[in-house]
Amino acid sequence: MIVVFVLAALVALAVLALGHWYLWRRLVRDTTRGPGAARRAGTAVFVAGPVLMVAALVTERSHAPFWLQRTLAWPGFLWMALVLYLLLAVVAGEVVRPLLRRVVERRAATAARAAAPEPEPAVRTPEAVLPRPRPEPDGGATPPEPPPAVTPDPPGSDGPSRRLFVSRVVGGAAAAAAVGTVTGGTYGVLRGPSVKRVSVPLAKLPRSAHGFRIAVVSDIHLGPILGRGFAQKVVDTVNHTRPDLIAVVGDLVDGSVKDLGPAAAPLARLQARHGAWFVTGNHEYFSGAEQWIEEVRTLGLHPLLNARTELPGFDLAGVNDLQGESEGQGPDFDKALGDRDTTRACVLLAHQPVQIHEAVRHDVDLQLSGHTHGGQLWPGNLVAELANPTVAGLERYGDTQLYVSRGAGAWGPPTRVWAPSDITVVELLSRKA
Repeated sequence: MIVVFVLAALVALAVLALGHWYLWRRLVRDTTRGPGAARRAGTAVFVAGPVLMVAALVTERSHAPFWLQRTLAWPGFLWMALVLYLLLAVVAGEVVRPLLRRVVERRAATAARAAAPEPEPAVRTPEAVLPRPRPEPDGGATPPEPPPAVTPDPPGSDGPSRRLFVSRVVGGAAAAAAVGTVTGGTYGVLRGPSVKRVSVPLAKLPRSAHGFRIAVVSDIHLGPILGRGFAQKVVDTVNHTRPDLIAVVGDLVDGSVKDLGPAAAPLARLQARHGAWFVTGNHEYFSGAEQWIEEVRTLGLHPLLNARTELPGFDLAGVNDLQGESEGQGPDFDKALGDRDTTRACVLLAHQPVQIHEAVRHDVDLQLSGHTHGGQLWPGNLVAELANPTVAGLERYGDTQLYVSRGAGAWGPPTRVWAPSDITVVELLSRKA
């Protein structure tokens, strides 16, 4: 197992180094005129960037001192997002580069032809007037030397400067696109999640529970970047929707209670008629699940640890995240759902969408999940689709419906691209109403 991990780490580092070398070559070497201050500065950026990125990841997972995590998180994780979009933009620029070079060479050739002087017409001199060659002492004659041949410069004769121009245009456009994308995506996260509303009809839901509203909050990811201020934005947004119940479906934190307890404190102000409920996500088990379960209890949230409670009109159940299996605390669907009255509607809180298959086997009517972030950074949604049955939104699996939230926060880079953060208000509808 250790050997596999080491090999995977070496492959990842090799890919990381190769990608950065490629970017350095296109954005630094090809856009500068030899060694100089500009090239040295660019090289320093492409060396420091990956070092900070790896350091941010290592310090977070190794639970390094929190001040160090916060120091490295912003530059390291933002570089992670930036290098992704630099790669995408520079690769796209490879298509544009030869076309732009051709245009530049054609314009240069046209300008050269327009600037060249027209040749003067040749004047024929009568043969009688031409001077005769003087005889040499040995009696031979020396013919006149022909004028030197003049050949026009080929269209690409100024190749180095034209290549530099093309590299600067393509590289500048790629850098601008990447920086703009990351800036906009980061602003979207820091601004706070928007509210999304979804109506879900349930066949077993009684008329008395028609219109019951559940605020689904997932993947807040409080940590070195998203702190107390962000938690307060989430709380304000949830309370503004006036839900009947609040479901926090995992990945609340990335760090210990000691470091993030103050950041999570605003969650005590969540308000709903039937309370706020919590299930673990995989990141809780990276951060100390037991201590966080106790902490959310002190904040007024009710953990559902492979458990179920009866609410007016339906059952609310929750299962632990799959990551809990590493600590002997994995999901137990039989414990949570095995002895329930299957004539009642059941809503299940489960962090990962892949748990839907067990939910179907246990006659769950609706599963509420998160985990995917909707891909977070496009084209990450394509990767997420390989590992999850549903990446975002509402889908049906037999008689069971699955709703996956994109999440309120972000992991790693505080950035989202084409996967906006949300808090979803799920309104349950009775078909008997």
